[in-house]
Amino acid sequence: MSNILEVKDLNISFDTYAGKVQAIRGVSFDLKKGETLAIVGESGSGKSVTSRSIMRLLSQNANIEKGQIVFDGKDLVQASEKEMQAIRGKRIAMIFQDPMTSLNPTMTIEKQISEPLKLHQKMNRAQSRKRTLQLLELVGLPEPEKRMKQYPHQFSGGQRQRIVIAIALACNPDILIADEPTTALDVTIQAQILELMKELQEKIDTSIIFITHDLGVVANVADRVAVMYAGKFVEMGTVDEVFYNPQHPYTWGLLASMPTLETATSLYAIPGTPPDLLDPPKGDAFAPRNEYAMKIDTELAPPMFKISKSHYAATWLLHEDAPAIDPPQEIKARQQLYMKKFAGRHNDGGEQ
Repeated sequence: MSNILEVKDLNISFDTYAGKVQAIRGVSFDLKKGETLAIVGESGSGKSVTSRSIMRLLSQNANIEKGQIVFDGKDLVQASEKEMQAIRGKRIAMIFQDPMTSLNPTMTIEKQISEPLKLHQKMNRAQSRKRTLQLLELVGLPEPEKRMKQYPHQFSGGQRQRIVIAIALACNPDILIADEPTTALDVTIQAQILELMKELQEKIDTSIIFITHDLGVVANVADRVAVMYAGKFVEMGTVDEVFYNPQHPYTWGLLASMPTLETATSLYAIPGTPPDLLDPPKGDAFAPRNEYAMKIDTELAPPMFKISKSHYAATWLLHEDAPAIDPPQEIKARQQLYMKKFAGRHNDGGEQ
């Protein structure tokens, strides 16, 4: 499967009164046609900044210091604003976190959905009206002919999010970026929106970048997962690899903090706080919060170690000279399940 997007060594900083915040520090990843890549991490880890940089929707005090964002053979870092306007909404679209602030309260739903159709597809009123009805039906909004004449305040939170998805899908984009699209919704509506996105992807073959702080949300929607911490990716792999055979202590902490049906006591919380990116630590940024940290973690940032042809993690625990450690009991149970699940599969390139 060919790559539709390649991000290479991306570094982004923000100028503030206190100094320069190094928000993104050497991020690299690719996105394949028709796949869903989930980017997971705590608030402030750099997830949204990474996604907004692809759309070139960063604030005025942001600086892309180095790196490339290659889409369809073109480096978007070097693209002009006019070129980006032709791409945004048409070839790369975004679903934002809060549907109420994404919609214009003074415009009908029909007008808001038809806007990108007229701008990018050059549709006339009759054509855009027909396409608007199709989109509202596609995202499962009942009585589309009646509801397209209504305003955002007349819809529930889940319905508004469906409308935002309809707007994002209006021009059949190659890439859909979903920035925590279910955060403001209750659990039942979350499940409906996630299922909707899965169904829509199968129908229109759009590649999706799914941004979330909750690993549990991505289990059934993503093909691959990238775990982010302090402006860097610390682990990348397929959903099965990251969920059932995690290798980075930060990923262990995220998984351990997920509630399950067996959770009877208080939830686990990763100790400490993320580092101050005004002055990033010299070594591994997670070291102060990592009970398995070694001396080298405070001196040198780890590279990405290869676990399999699709699974990588940036932790010195994977170095051949590192001492063997026992991960938390919950993680050991997951790893044993992984080994059983993949027993008998080919052992190529270090796959387990």
